[in-house]
Amino acid sequence: MKNLGDTLNHPPKISIIILNWNGLDDTVECLESLKRITYSNYEVVVVDNGSEGNDAEALRERFEDYIHLIENDRNYGFAEGNNIGMRYALQSSNPDYVLLLNNDTVVDPGFLSELVQVAESTPSIGIVGPKICFYHEPNMIQAAGGQISWWTGQESLVGCGQVDRGQFDEMREVDWVIGCALLIKHETIKEIGLLHAGYFAYLEETDWCARCGKAGYRVVYAPEAKLWHKRRLAVGRIDKLRLYYRTRNKFLFMKRNASRLQFVSFFACFFLRDILLTPLLLVRQNDLRLLPTFYKGTCHGIRLMLKRYGSGE
Repeated sequence: MKNLGDTLNHPPKISIIILNWNGLDDTVECLESLKRITYSNYEVVVVDNGSEGNDAEALRERFEDYIHLIENDRNYGFAEGNNIGMRYALQSSNPDYVLLLNNDTVVDPGFLSELVQVAESTPSIGIVGPKICFYHEPNMIQAAGGQISWWTGQESLVGCGQVDRGQFDEMREVDWVIGCALLIKHETIKEIGLLHAGYFAYLEETDWCARCGKAGYRVVYAPEAKLWHKRRLAVGRIDKLRLYYRTRNKFLFMKRNASRLQFVSFFACFFLRDILLTPLLLVRQNDLRLLPTFYKGTCHGIRLMLKRYGSGE
């Protein structure tokens, strides 16, 4: 194990990647919270992912000496948008770690020091994630790491919706951590690559964590690192974009990462569970207009699965 005092005296270089897409106010609040962190050796790369307004210009004027700004010509999605920022940072700065950070987060001043301390504690750790609470309900947990059920294809957030009473205050290994705050070692990226751009949005970080585990690295939850995320606790409503990509990407994720037997089990569960339950859920929320979106995501997911078979990937 590394001497943690050495980490504090000679802190590793961190490149923080923040993706902005029509979210200027959130990005400003996130950057202002980063300015108050106790960690010293870091840089911030903001990728404007084709925002429609003047977000890039406003960010450049306000944070000219604090960020490096990349302006994309269009929205490349969460995966490739972050990849663009990571490629720049890895080539220009050669950091020890990369931190993906959502623009709609506010961080605790000590969160990055805690993440790095855990990551530096043993070479086997490849990815570290913090305790994430809801911005609008600061004492309610959104995630204390995540779990994957490989036989059903369901991924879940540990502790989601629970009031934080210290029940998740122990560091432990998890299956995945949310991409809104994910610290990854440079050497891990060298071995497993960047985010898979084919996801566009949703499950790309789960895929990254699964690839990390397959490469022999551990994915770890660090409870002393804390931030607040502006996503609200779901109460049954289904978003169109989220429904499409999460449905489609389940097939891509399972085909890429599950065993053949696990994939067959997932495929059966999907048609016995999701095909039946999703229409009922849409009826309950009085929004059957989303049903074609679900079927479209299913068809496109199966098409991606068959394409992978056909291409020999």
